[in-house]
Amino acid sequence: MSDRKPSNLDIANEEAFRRMTSADPVLVDILPAREVVPGMNKRIVLTSGPALAWREYEGGQRQGIIGGVIYEGWASNADEAVALLDSGEVAVGACQDHSCVGSLAGIYTPSMPVFVVEDRASGQRAFCNMYEGKSRKRLNYGIYDDVVRDQLKLVEYVLAPTIAAAVREMGGVPLKPIMIRSLNMGDELHSRNTAASLLFARELFPSFLRLYGELGEAVQKTIELLTEDNYFFLRLSMASSKVAADLAHGVEGSSLVTAMAFNCKEFAIRVSGIDGWIRGPHAAVEAKLFDGHDESEITWMGGESPITETIGLGGFAQAGAPTLQAYQGGSYAAMMERNESLYRITHGENPDFKLAVFAYRGTPTGIDVFRVLEERVLPVMDIGIAGKGGGQIGAGIVSAPVECFQKAAALYKELYPQ
Repeated sequence: MSDRKPSNLDIANEEAFRRMTSADPVLVDILPAREVVPGMNKRIVLTSGPALAWREYEGGQRQGIIGGVIYEGWASNADEAVALLDSGEVAVGACQDHSCVGSLAGIYTPSMPVFVVEDRASGQRAFCNMYEGKSRKRLNYGIYDDVVRDQLKLVEYVLAPTIAAAVREMGGVPLKPIMIRSLNMGDELHSRNTAASLLFARELFPSFLRLYGELGEAVQKTIELLTEDNYFFLRLSMASSKVAADLAHGVEGSSLVTAMAFNCKEFAIRVSGIDGWIRGPHAAVEAKLFDGHDESEITWMGGESPITETIGLGGFAQAGAPTLQAYQGGSYAAMMERNESLYRITHGENPDFKLAVFAYRGTPTGIDVFRVLEERVLPVMDIGIAGKGGGQIGAGIVSAPVECFQKAAALYKELYPQ
């Protein structure tokens, strides 16, 4: 046994790790963003990644913001929406500045329903909007048309109020037990949520039966939507992960990463003991594209779902999800090797999230800026791939750019000189 005295860095990182892994997220409600998300009771559209000025947004992320303005009824077409955004009559905000976390382009507007996820002990809250449905054409992938509008209205007027009624009737739904069990059923809770989505639906079934006499067809439609697609739980996984990561943020002297995110121009990380985003170039991607698409179409339009990797899920649990090789490419042997290498850059093993394939070893959790540089191993993330024309065109693995970690290490040394 070593008799080395822990350094201030060791102590700070252990505290951040403890906070991150002790989070107990519970779904307590589903409400329109304007009623519960800080700063959303005005004309504003939230989007993913570190904030940019409105005129800097481009491609699918820009189109998603425009679509959000039209969806709210503030404009009847794209030209009117752009005029409102140019004038500042409609503001653009960053999801994470409002305790939200955005999938791909994110796109929150005040009327959109959001999951309200709360840590049981601290009351820390995070919000995530709801999955639009199985169509590859979605607002968070930079498309807004009649089909997307109808999907969003179905979520707003049928799916969200029905699930909300069940959640309230139950007094909330603990999410961590679902996440733990689904990891043992082949999910990694980022690109694969098949088991978690079904387990979540099962939690609601008794309440749905009790509410059927009151809500009738809405219950039937909600069950159909919940069970027709395998990605519904992703937004709950993201909100749960943000609660945990935010609990770990702000620990003085900690070098653990508490968020990873994209916007259309860059990749960025947050570090517990450093204020603000640390920005770098886009990540490197290894993609498996859907039939009819090629690499020239790949584009970036934002994304904060790597919050799951930040707390030891997603790419940090991919060895437990062997079926992902059919979805995002590669081999299972490569997935296992990649996952095992991530233990070298993390503070510890998650006490709750376990990988059966590694003899129930806890997932590697708590990315340490300095270990990334020392080990020359970059964090990896499982993500959906967006196309320049909008929509999802594939899936794959991305590796965080080393420049973010180099900048973070330099900033840390300035803030905490030896």
